[in-house]
Amino acid sequence: MNLLIEGLLMGVLLVAYCLLGIRKGAVGLVHLYPQDVQDRCVELGVTTYEQIRKRKTLFKTGGILAYVVYILACVYWINAARGFWDGFWQMFIILSIGNLIDRIGIDWYWVEKTACWTIPGTEDLKPYINKNDKSVQSD
Repeated sequence: MNLLIEGLLMGVLLVAYCLLGIRKGAVGLVHLYPQDVQDRCVELGVTTYEQIRKRKTLFKTGGILAYVVYILACVYWINAARGFWDGFWQMFIILSIGNLIDRIGIDWYWVEKTACWTIPGTEDLKPYINKNDKSVQSD
């Protein structure tokens, strides 16, 4: 039961992190959009490539740090996991639940079905998350 709650909380943290990123408009997280959307935003003058790079670095650094601290605290401090496999399977469950929330709740519903993530002037470039983004690709 703890793992389910911790996975759900991880999803809530991700939603909160996204809310923070788009608090002044979806262009705040334009680095998560395809390159053509980023290019259009620069053409429209709503951002610059330098701002995109800075936000991307900040978002990834903050997100990775928050994820690592959260997952380690849950698995090794709260759940008192001992050893590699005990920690591994707990991390796997928590991250899988968080990833489901990301894919279904954020990508499929919030980004595709609502206007919250729409950047004015880029509507013709929708869907922002296309089939290639949703599939596992091998090089």
